[in-house]
Amino acid sequence: MEFKPSECNFGIKVERNPSTSRLAELGIKSWPKWGCPPGKFPVKYEAEETCYLLKGKVKVCGTNKGSSSSSSSSECVEFGAGDLVILPKGLSCTWEVSVAIDKYYKFDSSSSSSS
Repeated sequence: MEFKPSECNFGIKVERNPSTSRLAELGIKSWPKWGCPPGKFPVKYEAEETCYLLKGKVKVCGTNKGSSSSSSSSECVEFGAGDLVILPKGLSCTWEVSVAIDKYYKFDSSSSSSS
């Protein structure tokens, strides 16, 4: 799958407003759906997740440990309705949901270690 991110921070890739044909090619409407109200919660990705936001707005902040300028620094990426996002395996971050979200999502089974 070719991905053309308009933004890429600490491994998170955001493709703004992908075309309808691109979404159809990915088969997004066959993916599970998930949503949540505004709030803040930690997430650790055990597998790569690709998601497409139908509505809402979120800021995802990850922590880079071992930065030379300080003991740790935080980087954030914001995305919302109409964005296609890839969150990498191994990412530890905090989701700060400012507007309730509704999204299609899938986990890359080749990067997970299910038994």
